[in-house]
Amino acid sequence: MLFNPLADSFEDLTDSQLQEKVQDLTRRYYQTSNPGLQNQIAVMLDMFRQEQTARMYKQKQQDDDDPDLDNLININ
Repeated sequence: MLFNPLADSFEDLTDSQLQEKVQDLTRRYYQTSNPGLQNQIAVMLDMFRQEQTARMYKQKQQDDDDPDLDNLININ
């Protein structure tokens, strides 16, 4: 879900690239004293963090659906 129509989809970024973007924007947020710019950076940070959360949730769902894990616990 994108909040900014000018922002591209983040699906083509790797997890490490996504993390680098978050770190870079966080650094830039604290470097500026312009409230308008800080607001725009905060919106982009929120978008990147939501993408990270969505990816973690998707990975957890895939891990939970793994049939191999069902055989780890034998209840008899």
